[in-house]
Amino acid sequence: LVSRIQSKLEVCKGRSRKALISFITAGDPTTEHTIPALHALVQGGVDIIELGIPFSDPEAEGPSIQKSSQRALENGVGLDSVLRMVQEFREKDPETPIVLMGYLNSILSMTDFAEKASNSGVDGLIVVNLPPEEAEDLQSSLRRNDIDLIYLLAPTTTEKRSALIAEKASGFLYYVSLKGITGAGHIEVDKVASRIESLREMTDLPLCVGFGIKNAKTATEIGKFSDGVVVGSALVDLMSESEDVNFTAKELELAVSSIRQGLDSI
Repeated sequence: LVSRIQSKLEVCKGRSRKALISFITAGDPTTEHTIPALHALVQGGVDIIELGIPFSDPEAEGPSIQKSSQRALENGVGLDSVLRMVQEFREKDPETPIVLMGYLNSILSMTDFAEKASNSGVDGLIVVNLPPEEAEDLQSSLRRNDIDLIYLLAPTTTEKRSALIAEKASGFLYYVSLKGITGAGHIEVDKVASRIESLREMTDLPLCVGFGIKNAKTATEIGKFSDGVVVGSALVDLMSESEDVNFTAKELELAVSSIRQGLDSI
């Protein structure tokens, strides 16, 4: 069975379209913001949505996403409410793949996670602190429920380990463009390009690049050699700027449509 993520990425490839993946944190800055924001992202040209599960102690996140997690937790948002949001989004949008991104603690605290997530309309899962060597149980329950487990690869990941991860992965591979945290500074485009090239020899999965992609310019540079780009902190910052739900949704749509135009110019 082809997952929604796979079929979306195949459609993109068939149209020579670079996939645009966006990240926001569920329940930030208020729970009312999330559903309109998700629809606005799709309206602006996003192909796949990553929705952050708020967590009290995120390890890989920079200040922007840490703060967004904190705000969402203060709004009482846990994994149950995230799944409800996905379900509500699905009522109007049966197409756009949704990938939850979070930490293992949240997932383990919910019994029957894979089943509940699948019933809500979740298509993929990124677990930042789950090494592939320990992922077998979770991965097989996700597989039974047609959910892709998406792995991160870093500049520091060895060739041998990259090959192991590529073998286990499904959906797409997420290459972290720089050492450090989300939203960090300068991407060395040439280095990322040569790494993506060597990963292509290991896998047929689409390769998407994230961390440090803030605008159309960086997205376009990275899009030239990757299958897709992930934009996160820039959108999270934008969401924290206004209490007005409609204004925020409009701003998000404008931000991603400018990145979409950049990618479409490649």
